[in-house]
Amino acid sequence: MSEPNGRKSEAREKLLVAASTLFFQRGFHAVGVDTIVEQSGVTKMTMYKHFPSKDHLIVAILERSDELYWTWFESTIRGIEKPEDQLLALVRAVESRRAQSPESVFCLYQAVAVEFPFPEHMAHQKAVRHKQSIVDRLETMCREASLSEPRQLALQLFVMLEGMCITSRMLGGTGPTAPMSDAALALVQAHRA
Repeated sequence: MSEPNGRKSEAREKLLVAASTLFFQRGFHAVGVDTIVEQSGVTKMTMYKHFPSKDHLIVAILERSDELYWTWFESTIRGIEKPEDQLLALVRAVESRRAQSPESVFCLYQAVAVEFPFPEHMAHQKAVRHKQSIVDRLETMCREASLSEPRQLALQLFVMLEGMCITSRMLGGTGPTAPMSDAALALVQAHRA
């Protein structure tokens, strides 16, 4: 929701920031509306003006995360001409972020899948759409690189990327240390026509 001058509401932003932080620290179900409004400094009435329910707030956070993700994705491959090199650059970027800070690869969508496992839930549906869009984009890149079985390779690379995120979240610095980019390169090479 925007203010009349076109700027986003300051209260809405405070709610999104506070809720994102709380959900990251404690999980979705452990954080109630009262805690969100207290941390944000916004009244409950104002919160419900912007978000009809906590679930709507979660979906708004997922939408913002989706925008940030695609900005990161495109900036990671910007300037790399060959689609095959773009695929490897993505894996290296996640690998690098994981090495710098396991928390930096926390996946909000994986957390949603755990806490909202029912397919009819709006947050679950939003998370699935986000993940499916990544698979679709990877498949497009595999096709552009003229790699064989592009859907299969896209799914394999997707599982690798997801695995790096969840491993970092679960094991931190004690997780696997072998470069995943080596495994990604082997996968890509196996699919060269």
